[in-house]
Amino acid sequence: MKRVIVLIPLVIVYAGVFLVSCSREQKQKEAGGGMAEHGMAASWKFTLPQGDPVEGRNTFVQMECYKCHEVKGQTFPAVAAAEKGVGPELSQMAGMHPVEFFAEAIMNPNVVIDPDAEKKGYLGDDGKSKMPNYNDVLTIKQALDLASYLASLKEEGRKSHP
Repeated sequence: MKRVIVLIPLVIVYAGVFLVSCSREQKQKEAGGGMAEHGMAASWKFTLPQGDPVEGRNTFVQMECYKCHEVKGQTFPAVAAAEKGVGPELSQMAGMHPVEFFAEAIMNPNVVIDPDAEKKGYLGDDGKSKMPNYNDVLTIKQALDLASYLASLKEEGRKSHP
């Protein structure tokens, strides 16, 4: 009987702790998982800082992107015939995609692969994009600038992405 009397207060304490814990978890869910407690709105979303298209073009040249990617209306150093066309022509893509698409394609070229990529020769033997991963080469600023440059290209008569 003494054990039961000793256990009753412990059960009451555990039940109270459980209820308080559940109440705190519910409040955190309602407040965005505790984000608001740390100055972050529940509607927070990561957005890319604005890049500089002029610096992006400089990066395009510095990284020799023009060797694999043609950009209609732009002049770059001469490229050997064997190196041309390894990747898609880019000027027609500017109006089709937001800057975030280009940033992701630069940072992770295998995320979105064109359905015709294999037929067009853009894939390697492993089925992945021939485009190298530049994560260890480009700074974040360079990647954003390059994405801004690509998003700024406009083929005549094509509207830009909103």
